[in-house]
Amino acid sequence: MRSTIPPIHPAGRPFIATGLAVAAAGYRYRRLRRTGLLAAGASAVFFRHPPRVPPTRPGAIVAPADGVICVIDSAAPPAELSMGAAPRPRVSIFLSVFDAHVQRSPVSGEVIAVQHRPGRFGSADLPSASVDNERTSVRIRTPGGAEVVAVQIAGLVARRIVCDARVGDKLSIGDTYGLIRFGSRLDTYLPPGAEPVVKVGQRAIAGETVLAELP
Repeated sequence: MRSTIPPIHPAGRPFIATGLAVAAAGYRYRRLRRTGLLAAGASAVFFRHPPRVPPTRPGAIVAPADGVICVIDSAAPPAELSMGAAPRPRVSIFLSVFDAHVQRSPVSGEVIAVQHRPGRFGSADLPSASVDNERTSVRIRTPGGAEVVAVQIAGLVARRIVCDARVGDKLSIGDTYGLIRFGSRLDTYLPPGAEPVVKVGQRAIAGETVLAELP
């Protein structure tokens, strides 16, 4: 079972416990019991935290989330990070409710900034979501001095961004640092000169799919 069923992120335990409690309270009522068990099972699937094996080659920038690559363009990093208005290569990943929703560090390095900005809860697959929606940005500096930014963006159904990264933390590539509940988007801002090696429509695997190489 341990090799087949992935572990659960701690943020999902209250949701699973609530479903099981409903099932236990309604053990005499088949419909209520079934509803509670289905809710617990759906929560266990949503909050799954599967193990991943990051690439070992130097310079790789990996996907911070599971999902479909929906945008590859250039844009200025979030203004709250004070990184200037110069555009940087950006890769956006859309997460449906069926994807694992844990976020992983795209590179190894030190967290030098974490900024949360309240906003709307529009559909995360729209281009405007990067600007208008609630978000939390994590700025990571690699040992070589390159900087990569991962931005958690809340979606239409999502109402809660969990970010465990703190300024001064040392992250290794593929480390889990956060989670977004129920549908969302991850924007990754690459260092100037980095060339994305993925395509729009491609499925990304968090911690494993290489988005680009450090220049």
